[in-house]
Amino acid sequence: MHSLNNFKFFHLFTFSLALLALQGCDYVIKKIGGNFQGSPQELNSKVSAKTLKTMQQVTSGIRPECYHDFHIHLAGVGHNQSGIYVNPKGLQKKNISDYLKFKIYLSAAGVTDIENADKEYFERLKSIWLNSGLVGKMHLLAFDYNYDESGKPDLERTTLYVPNDYVFKLADENPNIVIPVISIHPDRPDALIELEKYAKRGAKFLKWLPNAMRINPSLEKNRPFYEMMKKYDITLLTHVGEERAVKGDEFQELGNPQLLKLPLDMGVKVIMAHMASLGNCKDLENNNQEQTCFELFWRLFNNKKYEKNLFADISGITIHTRVGDPIEKLIEHPELQDRIVNGSDYPLPAINWIYRTSQLQDLGFITEEEKTALDEIYGYNPLLFDFALKRLLKHPKTGKTLTIKAFETPVALGGCAPIK
Repeated sequence: MHSLNNFKFFHLFTFSLALLALQGCDYVIKKIGGNFQGSPQELNSKVSAKTLKTMQQVTSGIRPECYHDFHIHLAGVGHNQSGIYVNPKGLQKKNISDYLKFKIYLSAAGVTDIENADKEYFERLKSIWLNSGLVGKMHLLAFDYNYDESGKPDLERTTLYVPNDYVFKLADENPNIVIPVISIHPDRPDALIELEKYAKRGAKFLKWLPNAMRINPSLEKNRPFYEMMKKYDITLLTHVGEERAVKGDEFQELGNPQLLKLPLDMGVKVIMAHMASLGNCKDLENNNQEQTCFELFWRLFNNKKYEKNLFADISGITIHTRVGDPIEKLIEHPELQDRIVNGSDYPLPAINWIYRTSQLQDLGFITEEEKTALDEIYGYNPLLFDFALKRLLKHPKTGKTLTIKAFETPVALGGCAPIK
């Protein structure tokens, strides 16, 4: 959890890691993706008394039946009958960047046997969840292919594919803790058929990552898709802002929050992931002037027109490249926090080097004592670390924190009514 402030050094460091990875240096990979001190089951018996007190503090007041993590990714390599597809570039050492990223993700997810990766991934995730002290339900995300303009899957541009049937299988096997989130590209020839099929199976949430999937949410041809989503009361969880976790550089402009005005105007419920807290976007309402993507998100989020169907998840906002204005603005406006849902974006919280508790302490978001506790928690349970960090965040000037409302699921999304 140490800060790397020098940009040039960061890239030199990354290149050096790639070389080490190619030489089989798993030690370095584990330090970046993982670096855990023990199993989730050991947390309560291994950490200090002060950290245990912090854990009790952050979970206090959260009603388990009202707590959902809206943003948990599944991953694997297609074994254990999961049906998952991963781009072969991530498995080949000649593709340094893709290979290094894939290795880090596996390490962060606690996968030790590549031949059993899909099963290990979920078993580790389940163990983390059940030992977090929160319980509640986790939303497991399917992830559709990138489709070309003719409606065919573009495997070259697809980083990861996770089938809808796989998330339903895990939900059926773990009904007390799993909610399935489907993913259907609107350009698929069978998009409406698939959407209705899974809607009738009980799907209530659908995931898009437009930058990676090549989806333009603003196109009129998507209107029938949105109409069916509204008919079955399916909520769209979609990435907004720049994308770096999976391949998305070619279509970054599709992460513009303003492209979602069509489904919003139609009354579809939309959750904007990460509050568009990374990157710059063209302001389509003001002559394409460049603004931060967050600024465009914030404008939509404050528009009274969308106060009943626009929500935001706070996954990723504590990653070192996203820290700053989004956190402060949200804390400054408690009246908006009942439209916030919590998400972890797992396995990202398990990647040690992208969360900098030293940075957060330096900026005044957490105290030194809280940093120590968070680092201890991370060593055993990255999901609890992610949750605890957000609960502890303080506005550097006012000292205020996020309210309970930001961590309990809104009624409109299947959650609990707030306590009066």
